[in-house]
Amino acid sequence: MLFFGHRFIESEKFYHLFDIDSVLQTPPSSTIYLEFDEKNLDIIRYLNENGIKFVLKVNSITEIVYGSALGASYLHVEQKLAKTAQKIAENYLFDAKILVHVDSEDAIEEMALLGIDGVMFAEAIVKI
Repeated sequence: MLFFGHRFIESEKFYHLFDIDSVLQTPPSSTIYLEFDEKNLDIIRYLNENGIKFVLKVNSITEIVYGSALGASYLHVEQKLAKTAQKIAENYLFDAKILVHVDSEDAIEEMALLGIDGVMFAEAIVKI
């Protein structure tokens, strides 16, 4: 299981941005965090063209499939969608890993039992 933003497991940070210009304000080799939105397609295209990894926050099954097709490295889902997202990712052999937002360490066991790729705490996200 992957851990991002956990208090005693070191991990990369995800840089949440809202426009292409903000990419220049992130450290080299950063992973960008975006919410799925049609308005962000230009940013996603830019990230792909420049080989920049990104996390895509998705809210539905359709967005999960889009996120994979758009080249996201990670798909961030809420707990209620976790089991379905992981099943879809495994069925279609996604390259993207499924990350579930958790608020406490108590949820880690449940996510592990569901076979979720990784968990993400709020501390993993840096707003730009």
